Amino acid sequence: MTGPVREAESPAPTIAHDAARPSRCASGGRPPVAPTPLSIVQTRAAQAVLAVLEGRNADAALAQIDRNGLDGPARSALVDLTLGTLRYLGECRTLLKLFARARPRPLVEAILWVALYQLRHSRTASHVVVSQAVAACAAIDAGARGFANAVLRNYLRDPADAWSRALATPEAEWNHPEWWIRRLKQDHPDAWEAILRGGNGQGPLTLRVNRRRATVEQVRERLAARKISAQALFDHALVLARPRAVEQLPGFREGWFSVQDAGAQLAGPLLGVKDGMRVLDACAAPGGKAAHLAELADLRLTALEIDAERARRLEQNFARLGLAADVRVADAGAPHAWWDGVAFDRILLDAPCTGSGVVRRHPDGKWLKRESDIAQLAAAQARLIDALWPTLAPGGRLLYVTCSVFHAENAAQIERALARHADMRRVRIHLPGAPASAGGQLFPGGNRRTHNHDGYFYALLEKQR
Repeated sequence: MTGPVREAESPAPTIAHDAARPSRCASGGRPPVAPTPLSIVQTRAAQAVLAVLEGRNADAALAQIDRNGLDGPARSALVDLTLGTLRYLGECRTLLKLFARARPRPLVEAILWVALYQLRHSRTASHVVVSQAVAACAAIDAGARGFANAVLRNYLRDPADAWSRALATPEAEWNHPEWWIRRLKQDHPDAWEAILRGGNGQGPLTLRVNRRRATVEQVRERLAARKISAQALFDHALVLARPRAVEQLPGFREGWFSVQDAGAQLAGPLLGVKDGMRVLDACAAPGGKAAHLAELADLRLTALEIDAERARRLEQNFARLGLAADVRVADAGAPHAWWDGVAFDRILLDAPCTGSGVVRRHPDGKWLKRESDIAQLAAAQARLIDALWPTLAPGGRLLYVTCSVFHAENAAQIERALARHADMRRVRIHLPGAPASAGGQLFPGGNRRTHNHDGYFYALLEKQR
């Protein structure tokens, strides 16, 4: 929750935000908007969770939720409750099954997931969570009042015992689908537990300073003037002690920095761009890695994006940063439609993938993906590698990147590519933070002093002359 929920002077507890009794100001103006009851926020968060389970990503799910009547704190709480429930959905679903003899209506079920998340992971008083969740369920189905009350109060009689029983289920223990856990055990027998723990964490807000407009120290000084603490991580990376709305940070509108995970900031330096090079970012949106390349050197940069709206946002991001690129709406896997026949010195292929390495930031990804998606994505990745390889100049380099931790999308993909292309060789690279990296694979997590990043895979491929 963004703030504690308290018993207000109105009958229903609300999202706290100086929620005094409404009164007219001395000048006779209108009274402030009444605080939003927690039951409404719980219901709308439950609707968003259900939308994710139906196949929408969290952003799209939240965008479709009716926010009429929600004040500012309630809107923040809606996001927090939605993402928090998704982060811990495995345990929430398992705990509910322990106390529910029959499965309720979907929205009632989801409200109880939200309430169980709050009871285990928020600082909101348990009696407030229960009373408001019961009211929310009753508003959906009057007959569900007693059921919801019994479920939550039975859980509260002995939460430790309930949690002990839930741990018998891998989905509850690790808050990932069982197929995901099984796959990681196979792919990373020595690190699967660390990967799952890292995926359940919360990533910090990390900035990449635009070296063309500011220095790390200049950005730190401007942040410090607003009493915002930030720590330099490496090169041009700054980690904020506490996440904030990036648009409100000093220097953002002037293009002094971008938001980019520390693991993603490795792509630019690994590709080794130099002034005058002809460079392609094959799957460029939202543009963070492409912008980093343009900050590192004066390039003839082409940025491809298959979706027109995402390409438009990429152009807006470049404009804010004061950078230039030839942005095209095109399928990187069909060079005949966009390539002029002049070979590229460097290619960045940030390939579409499961996103299994970034679920600490996008917990909806754990429940959106299916195991069958891995093979489909691996086929698409191979298609892109094979289509782009002829566009690379002899002696040039292609950096293959995913934000995945699954072997089939990463090491196995590169092994198959090397077998298909006789003129392809893999260049040794160095990644920070053992054991956070192994064979080009970054695991999600780390520590705040030397590295703290999402899960990425990097393979640098050189075309032999």
